[in-house]
Parts: sequence; structure tokens; C-alpha cells
Amino acid sequence: MSVEMLEKYTLDYIENFSSQNNEPDWMKKLRADAITQAQKLEMPKPDKTNISQWDFSSFSHQAEAEEISSLADLPDHIKKFVDLSNDDQNLVILRNQKNSYQALSDDLKEKGVIFTDIFTAMQEHPDLVKKYYLTEAVTVDEHRLTAIHAALMNGGVFLYVPRNVVIEKPVQSIFWQEDENLAFFNHVIIVAEENSQVTYVENYLSDHKETKTVANVISEVIAKDNASISYGSVDHFARGTTSYINRQGVAERDARIEWALGQMNDGDTISENVTHLLGDDSFCYAKAVSVGRGDQIQNFTAKIVNHGKRSNGLILQHGVMKERATAIFHGIGKIEHGGTKANAEQESRVLMLSKDARGDANPILLIDEDDVTAGHAASVGRVDPLQLYYLMSRGISKKEAERLIIHGFLAPVVNSIPIEAVRKQLTDVIEGKVY
Repeated sequence: MSVEMLEKYTLDYIENFSSQNNEPDWMKKLRADAITQAQKLEMPKPDKTNISQWDFSSFSHQAEAEEISSLADLPDHIKKFVDLSNDDQNLVILRNQKNSYQALSDDLKEKGVIFTDIFTAMQEHPDLVKKYYLTEAVTVDEHRLTAIHAALMNGGVFLYVPRNVVIEKPVQSIFWQEDENLAFFNHVIIVAEENSQVTYVENYLSDHKETKTVANVISEVIAKDNASISYGSVDHFARGTTSYINRQGVAERDARIEWALGQMNDGDTISENVTHLLGDDSFCYAKAVSVGRGDQIQNFTAKIVNHGKRSNGLILQHGVMKERATAIFHGIGKIEHGGTKANAEQESRVLMLSKDARGDANPILLIDEDDVTAGHAASVGRVDPLQLYYLMSRGISKKEAERLIIHGFLAPVVNSIPIEAVRKQLTDVIEGKVY
């Protein structure tokens, strides 16, 4: 992070921004402490990727946005992600980081569910947000990018599900970057109390220009005893956006966290997806797909740490690289001492569609306990000629055969996205990036 950026976003600027958003005192102090720490902390150092020349400093921090009176008024490329025929959607749309549309069913409100933008949540439920904001999953001082995020956070959502509440229909957020200069310092918190259940899906969308800007996104997911959280995301930031995305989860006893991440950014990207299985019999399945094109560089890490007895951590990463794109896929399964009978398994596979594309699958198992099971599989290669031959022998063209193989390769994650409209749009994004 350049000195110029830190000079522009001073302590005075941050205090004024916090006051404009009527933030509680604890948040004002957290921001002030974070900008001080940012000047001392080092940048992250992702393995096998040098980010020292990446541009994390070119952006604007605020932008104007109009409210959305009706979903029918959305532009077509945003409208694809919502079900216009369904009046009972649980949906928040942030347009340029402003809460422009919000809907939550009366039934869920009566049960105590909270689903709103992060600034409204801090005003209406300050103690609850304070309890979970950068305390359990991610910390301010991990490195300079987390500290900068804490200082400049300019949008996000807060989803809270009380004890014993099961939300049957998916809850959805759309983060729409209409101003191409605007940075996304976006913060998402999802808390599922004991015996609760929720499916959450988010979409990051920009207008796909070359303008330089930044996305610095943090998500914190907390599943209490016997709670279940399914988290789906489609990230599609434009080519000029340099992205740092940090999604972390904590699962307590008998809790489940499932990730289904469509990582479709067109710019250089660092992505970390880390889950701590703290409780006995906790479970995590982390699935992710990525498509790279052009000359973009991407570094993906999926990590599950088994602390609890009989905890089960599964990682599945599939990537497709074309043209001159480069991607590193790290899969890390760690079983801590005391996690007896835990299981850590992972699979990372990369398809390269051109001679200049580069992919690297890097499986790691770190085992500090004896009575466990663990395994990994990794492969990097090109489209299987035998599969091509088989399909072409049935009268299918080579281009269509490749298309079918790629969609089949990515299907295990794509089919996990729980909202049909979003699943279809992810498929369309993949189609657009590959062909």
C-alpha cells in the first residue's frame, strides 16, 4: 500500500467518514486504531505470487447512489440475479455501497432475524455487531490489507439468525459497483445461533471497465452449536479491479459451514477462504471454481483447520485458465493436536486451455494428531484428448466438445449455488469468459 494512499486517507478523513455514517464510538475507535496499525504492518505475502507491484492505491472511497423503488427498474445485467416473479424475497442491494433496496419477510422479522446493511446494523444493533465485528474469524492486525479494510470499510451486510430459527428460502445480497472508480471495502457478517439454519448468496458486480480500483472484501461466518450455514458467492469484478478477498468461518459443536464460491474476477486477485472447525463433530465443505483469462494473476487459498474431535473438512477447487492467465491453488488441511478421528480431504484440479496459460495446484496436509484420516488429490493439465475423441466420435464439434467438458469440470461447484437465477448467471459468466 503506497504512502500516497495513507496520506490521502488520514485519521481526520476516517473520523469524518465515521461521523457521517453515525457510527458508535467503538467503531470510530476501531477505525482510528486500524489506520495507525496499517502504517506499521506488512503486506500479505501469498506463496508463489509477488504482489509488491500490484496497485492497491488507485480508487475513490465514496460515491453517490439512487434508491431502487422497484426491482423492475434494475438494469438487465443486474435484474438477471433476482426473481422478479417472487414478491417474498429476502434481499439487500447495495448500489455503490449504499443500501438502495431491502426486503425481509414479516415472518422472519417476527422471529428476530436481522438482515440489513452494515451501517444500519451498527446504528440499530451496535452491541450485537460489536460482538462479532473482526473478533472471532478475522482480526485487524493480520496484515496491512486487513488493517486498511478496517479503517476504510465502506459497505457490507449483517445477517443474524436467532436460536432455533430455520430460514427455508435463501437470503441474498447484491453488491453493485456502478461507479467504476469506487473501491469496495466490503464487510459481511453472518451469525447463526444454536440450532439455526440459513442459506446466503451474494453477488459482486461491476461494469467491466479498465478503470483502476480496488476490492478489499472480508466475510466473517459464525455457526454456533448445531447451526448450519450455506454460503454461495459469485465474484465478478472488472479487469481494472485489484482484489483481495478474505472469507473466514468458525464452526462450533455439530455445526456446518458449506462454501460454494464462483471466483470470476477479471483482474488480479488474492482470495483466502479459511474455516476453523472448533467444535466436536463440526463440518465444512469448501467448494470453489475459477476461470482466468487475459494476463491476470490469481492466487487462491482454501484452508480448513480441524480442532474438534471427529470434525470433517473437505476442499474442492477447480480452475480453468486460458490465454496468458496464471493461477495458484493452495489447498491446506490442518488437524490440530487433540482433533482425534478428524478427517481432512482435498482436491484441486486445473485445466489449461492455451500453451501460455499457467496453473499450479499446491496441496498441503499438516497433521498434529495420530488417530485421523487425511488425503489429497491434485492435477494440472489440458483437456483430455480421449474425452474429446469420444464426444467428437458422436458427431459433436471440437469446440462444443471442449465446452461440454469444461462445464462438466466446473459443475460440482456451479450446481451447489442455491438460487437458480444466480446459478444460471454463473454459468453465463463462465461461458463468456471461456468463449
